[in-house]
Amino acid sequence: MLRELLVSEETLVVPGTYDALSALIAKQAGFKALYMSGFGVAGALLGKPDIGLVSAREMIERASQIVTAVGDTPLIADGDNGYGDEQAVAELVNAYEQAGVQCIQLEDQVSPKRCGHMDNKEVIDLKEAVAKLAMAARSRNSDQFLIVARTDSRATHDLDEALRRGEVFLNAGADILFIEAPQSVDEMQVIKRSFPETVLVANMVEDGKTPELTTTELAELGYQLILRPVSALLAATKTLQQSYASLTASDPSESAPPRLSFKAYNELVGLADYN
Repeated sequence: MLRELLVSEETLVVPGTYDALSALIAKQAGFKALYMSGFGVAGALLGKPDIGLVSAREMIERASQIVTAVGDTPLIADGDNGYGDEQAVAELVNAYEQAGVQCIQLEDQVSPKRCGHMDNKEVIDLKEAVAKLAMAARSRNSDQFLIVARTDSRATHDLDEALRRGEVFLNAGADILFIEAPQSVDEMQVIKRSFPETVLVANMVEDGKTPELTTTELAELGYQLILRPVSALLAATKTLQQSYASLTASDPSESAPPRLSFKAYNELVGLADYN
């Protein structure tokens, strides 16, 4: 269970996944927990940016597919801003929990939301954000189902507002705190000093607003959950570009990127089990 992993105080690197195949490969790579990235689902499912275009129903369906693929490996699922009012949040929590998700991430952005490392974000009123988180805490059937509270107010206001919201969110029932996009190591240190006993998320987005640090550096700063939400998506997208471009050549093998063999792919997805 994810809660047991966190109690152990082990630093967890949690890769972003966006469909059953990416999640299966991440599990086989040895990760102890996985993250379903809303950014990744928007790209893989719709070929669109992360600007609130994916529905709750689509996220629930994708989460269920990932859980089926990875079994008991804990999945943290992006719940964006809850896709509506308090009742919508309750329904999302119930659906994720029923699907086998072990943790939901909820943020305080307005609808439609934007990726946390994009510009021009807006956040909802603090009272509304607290009400949503409190509803999420009341709606879960087990305290083994965890809640990550994310605030994007560092970008819309300042770090002081993000710290204020973080404290209120924890008091409302959140288990884990995610202050999105601190802009320096100094800011990350301030966050840790403000919440010394709280499980904190560090969100490492390539070319994002937060300094990209190593796992060791983040652990030394006191961050236990290290998300790498888009690393695999960006790499896979580049590989797809190269692969499809190579197929336009008279001899695709000359410019094709590295690939699995047909046999290796079938082994990866467990063909023998079905035979």
